[in-house]
Amino acid sequence: MKYLKQFLIILVISFIGEVLKALLPLPVPASIYGMVILFVCLVTGVIRLDAVKETGRFLIEIMPVMFIPAGVGLMSSWGVLRPMLLPVGVVTVVVLVAVMAVTGRVSQAVIRKKDAK
Repeated sequence: MKYLKQFLIILVISFIGEVLKALLPLPVPASIYGMVILFVCLVTGVIRLDAVKETGRFLIEIMPVMFIPAGVGLMSSWGVLRPMLLPVGVVTVVVLVAVMAVTGRVSQAVIRKKDAK
């Protein structure tokens, strides 16, 4: 019953993200709205971490399975993607390096701030 309650909390927040996506004219995916809402609720204490921790861990464990449909979609669209392979590859590598650099800098800043305290 505990897992059902935790999953229901996550589903309700995801549904609120879907509603916001439908109401707001911004080009933001509903999943981002849901993650931001969940983050704010966790930080402010509206939702305790214990209220979603086990289900969150389970969802993270099965996350690789969720990429299978995207991979199949890429394989079925290979004819369309083949002419654009070089530009898409370059953009992917540039974005990957940028994300790694920013993540590293942010992590270093957080560690420095933590050590300063």
